[in-house]
Amino acid sequence: MSRIVKGADGVKRGIMNGYEWILKKEIVDNLTDNDYHYHCSLIDNEYHYRRHLAAALFWKKEALLMIVLFVLLVCLSIASLFIGVSDISLLHVFSMTPEQQHVFWVSRVPRLASIIIAGVGMSICGLIMQQLTRNKFVSPTTAGTLDSARLGIVVAMIVFASATPLQKVAVAFVFALAGSIIFMKILDKIKFTNTIFIPLVGLMFGNVVGSITTFFAYRFDLIQNMSSWLQGNFALMMRGRYEMLYISVPLLIIAYVYANRFTIAGMGEDFSTNLGLKYKQVLYVGLIIVSAITSVVVLTVGMIPFLGLIIPNIVTMYRGDHLRKNLPHTALLGAVFVLGCDILGRVIIYPYEVPIGLTVGVIGSGVFLYLLLRRRKHA
Repeated sequence: MSRIVKGADGVKRGIMNGYEWILKKEIVDNLTDNDYHYHCSLIDNEYHYRRHLAAALFWKKEALLMIVLFVLLVCLSIASLFIGVSDISLLHVFSMTPEQQHVFWVSRVPRLASIIIAGVGMSICGLIMQQLTRNKFVSPTTAGTLDSARLGIVVAMIVFASATPLQKVAVAFVFALAGSIIFMKILDKIKFTNTIFIPLVGLMFGNVVGSITTFFAYRFDLIQNMSSWLQGNFALMMRGRYEMLYISVPLLIIAYVYANRFTIAGMGEDFSTNLGLKYKQVLYVGLIIVSAITSVVVLTVGMIPFLGLIIPNIVTMYRGDHLRKNLPHTALLGAVFVLGCDILGRVIIYPYEVPIGLTVGVIGSGVFLYLLLRRRKHA
């Protein structure tokens, strides 16, 4: 019976549940070989059943969360289309006057599209930054990317006075990418890698870049123009002024394609290199995606602070760190969050409007402080 006892001791401990009594030596000693193999097959069946049951429950929960977020997005989108100074009612959507149709198609629909694209883009940018830096408090806001893009726009206005919006985006992209790379180089040099210390370094770096931007803006009398990028605002989103945001769509597709590579790169350079991943190449692809989307959003909408920080953290709390699986949830939650903040800003002092940058900034800073305290509490 020693062979049976030795074999039974190694059979999937902790998974057997109702069959744990097999491991008790006094019972095993009374088993024949046929009984032993029979009960081992029962254990295997129970193990596979529980695995399939856990997988089914997981996918059911996943589908339920996606459905809830999608329904929220649809409901908020419909509400956004019919909230505003112009009286456009859902009940009269098929009998609108020419003036109402003009407002609906020229202002309301472009505004909704820009809100969704900006919310999705900035949320995924934050998720990529957090994965690459292995820090949950890093985002375009806390890494100097937003401030660098703003500096690029000011430089484009000074050097290329008659630059087109696309040319301004190109210059802002170069500066945003340079700022992101500098931040990553700073992280490589810092030996103290405390979770909270790193985003503080990024905020200080962003403040230095912001000070340079303000200096040049004062020097060349551009402070009025620069103020329009300090607070994101969807009130000016109309047909002909938001289309550059569509540049973000192919970049988001590329981000999904590279999602697994970003996940591996987040494990560190040495580990990912040993797995055969071209770490530097993947890192630069991620930074290019983040810089390009950030530049487009800043130039078109303005700065939306903390969006790329809080949304990925909320998703990670209930989804884990698998980037590819988190992308759909992050995209939907980001769009829902920005839509909700935009609607709140439009109704809170109706018929006037609170800029989206202020609304997201107030709510986002509160969530950011909560995440800091939560991390310190569970450290």
